[in-house]
Amino acid sequence: MSAFTALVRKDVRLFASNRRALLMSLVAPILISAFLGSVLGGTPSKPQAVPFAVVDLDRSPVSQKIVKALSEDSSFAVQSLPQGPAIDLVRKGTIRAAAIIPKGFGEATTKALFRPTLTRPVIELHYDPSQAMTLEMIKGLLTQHVMQVVTAAAFDPSAAAPALKQARDSVANSATLDPAFRTDLLNMFKDIEVVNNQSLTQGSGKAGIAQGLTLPYTTRDIQVTNGETDYNAFAHAFAGMTVQFILLMGVELGVGLLLMRRMGLWQRLRAAPLSRGTLLGSRIVAGTIIGLLLMSGIFAAAIVVFGVRVQGSWLGFVAVAIAFAALTSTLGLLIAAIGRTPEATRGMAIILTLLLVMLGGAWVPTFVFPEWLQSATRFVPSRWAIDGFDAMTWRAQPLQSVVWPVVELLGLSVVLGALAISLFRWEE
Repeated sequence: MSAFTALVRKDVRLFASNRRALLMSLVAPILISAFLGSVLGGTPSKPQAVPFAVVDLDRSPVSQKIVKALSEDSSFAVQSLPQGPAIDLVRKGTIRAAAIIPKGFGEATTKALFRPTLTRPVIELHYDPSQAMTLEMIKGLLTQHVMQVVTAAAFDPSAAAPALKQARDSVANSATLDPAFRTDLLNMFKDIEVVNNQSLTQGSGKAGIAQGLTLPYTTRDIQVTNGETDYNAFAHAFAGMTVQFILLMGVELGVGLLLMRRMGLWQRLRAAPLSRGTLLGSRIVAGTIIGLLLMSGIFAAAIVVFGVRVQGSWLGFVAVAIAFAALTSTLGLLIAAIGRTPEATRGMAIILTLLLVMLGGAWVPTFVFPEWLQSATRFVPSRWAIDGFDAMTWRAQPLQSVVWPVVELLGLSVVLGALAISLFRWEE
């Protein structure tokens, strides 16, 4: 039994003696749990406001009250914009959707409230096709505020009389309504007039509540893309997973470099008339080429099998791929230079890769992140790459939309490469 105990103690001590491995084993689950907990809601707090635009083409008292009500709703972060800029923000993914309130909306909804057979006005909802779940929430809240404003306008004692008279006359003269139903509607109008007269007399000014009335408008959902095809969810999935596994490839290149050093191969190479920059720079270029080959294979499968299309600029797509491959190669080399040993490097790489993948939106789209986390991820290079691939595929953005992300990725690659070359040690 003493031998058994000694073997157990030996294994525990060996694990505890590797402080970096022990730290990574503790930090990784904590970070992942914290990230997923934040994304899934975290501690009870105020719900995140949905970025949303309203285009009021009607400019009537009813439509203006609807815009005001939406702006005051904590569920929305409403912007009142012209139609063109609003749709452009949706196309770029800056806001979730834009509602276009048509001309004549206020008058038409007041009439349609009492007459379901009348043609109802249509609110166009231009939405980001990756936001299908958010669209349903927007529809629900929009219905709530429209109904509140329209019913208040219809039954407002100070302004309802003309609308009610028009609706009552329309019902009384209708030849298509069922006689019994027409009688019920006319009786309802009489009751409303009585209530309105009493409200005017008493000065209450409170709006009545309509029961059993139909929704006085409809919506038309319009996906906002520049492409010739509809949104393909595989496009974002392949962008995220490509970034994840190319990062892992870069890590393996760095670990392979350390294994070569452990076997003495680097000492032999140093005997040749080659500079440090030449030896390590060639490794960076080779890693970049390998990354590009892997990305080519992954996206070829996405295009052939899953219908993913580069609907933006092919030049922009290739530029993003090259820039991210270079970043991954230099990052792997830097991790190896800091980690010093293959074991420690793998531990560090796991943590860093998980962070970059999570924060970049590879697992969970960044639009579901808390607002503070969305702001923080703007400085994460994996998000630059994923957003760049999205822009060149299903978002169908022009070349200029990825110029800045490509410049950022290449600039960071230069910095990481320079640090890696200066920090790398030739002996373990």
